[in-house]
Amino acid sequence: MNDATPPNRCRIVLIAPKDAPAERIAAAFEGGDVASLILPENGMDEASFQAFAEQIVPLAQAAGIAVVIAGDSRIAGRVQADGIHVEVSKGELAETIEHFQGKMMVGAGGAKTRDDALELGEARPDYIFFGRFGYDNKPEPHPRNLSLGRWWADMIQIPCIVMAGSDIASVETVAATGAEFVALSSAVFADGIDPKAAVATANAMLDETAPRFGD
Repeated sequence: MNDATPPNRCRIVLIAPKDAPAERIAAAFEGGDVASLILPENGMDEASFQAFAEQIVPLAQAAGIAVVIAGDSRIAGRVQADGIHVEVSKGELAETIEHFQGKMMVGAGGAKTRDDALELGEARPDYIFFGRFGYDNKPEPHPRNLSLGRWWADMIQIPCIVMAGSDIASVETVAATGAEFVALSSAVFADGIDPKAAVATANAMLDETAPRFGD
């Protein structure tokens, strides 16, 4: 469960992996502070994805966690999610933001260069995500994502999320960039890992080593 006052440092964003059951994802919510949960489609058909989201969304929201649906704005609306994550052009992003203004947050992914990121940033999304869903298969975060996150956090006021690696300790590497959020998926949900314990460990590491914002 989340505390009433979120910590003043890099916070965790969970990304649901392919084929993870709802109860396994919900177990992670018991490990301490989690800012939000992103639900990608992960190859599911529309009906299956909606049914999956309908299971997860109320559990996450009851734990004080914002739920972001990746890619499908109709399902986001039907399940009363808190946001939508898109990987589109600047023009399409601007249209999406305008359409959902005041209704739900809109986050942007897909930027692979500084120019990409700046172009998307001109549309003023609620956050920008550096990384790719399902590609956190090495212990350390991808160097490009770390570099973009460090540059963005230093230059731009829009919050950023940086994808961590498969090792839970990689949250410290992401936090050191100054990024507002660290995304965790395989480090929490891979086979043989206790999701609750993994989130608790990540929060303890962030409490110990993450820079405090405003210091």
